[in-house]
Amino acid sequence: MKIRDVMSKDVQVARPGDTIQDVAARMTSGDFGFIPVADGERLVGTVTDRDIAVRAVAKGLGPATPVSEVMTTEVVTALDTADLKTALDAMGGDKIRRLPVVDKHERLVGVVSLGDLSTRVKEKYAGETLETISQPG
Repeated sequence: MKIRDVMSKDVQVARPGDTIQDVAARMTSGDFGFIPVADGERLVGTVTDRDIAVRAVAKGLGPATPVSEVMTTEVVTALDTADLKTALDAMGGDKIRRLPVVDKHERLVGVVSLGDLSTRVKEKYAGETLETISQPG
């Protein structure tokens, strides 16, 4: 089974100039804590609710701060044609719970989460990955 078979395809995307207040409001209304940041079709970063709390609020940045100032810019991705084990390995190795998925042209086509994978792979593999992700860095 390939990543494209389990990934979420209906993904909210932020733009680098979007404010952290706007992104946080979208996270609240959609009940999610992760948004890829794209410039056109090119993935340039990701932002989580934790990024907003730790990189913005804790530092006193205001609600009009562009998301580009708090986003993670070194993003680990997976190809949509890769197998599920590849995604688990990337998530465990980099301690991430959500993995942006790109096509062969490096366009964002979805996001795969540990939850998406846990329903499709052996429980043992998902559990091992979660354990690795959860260990203090």
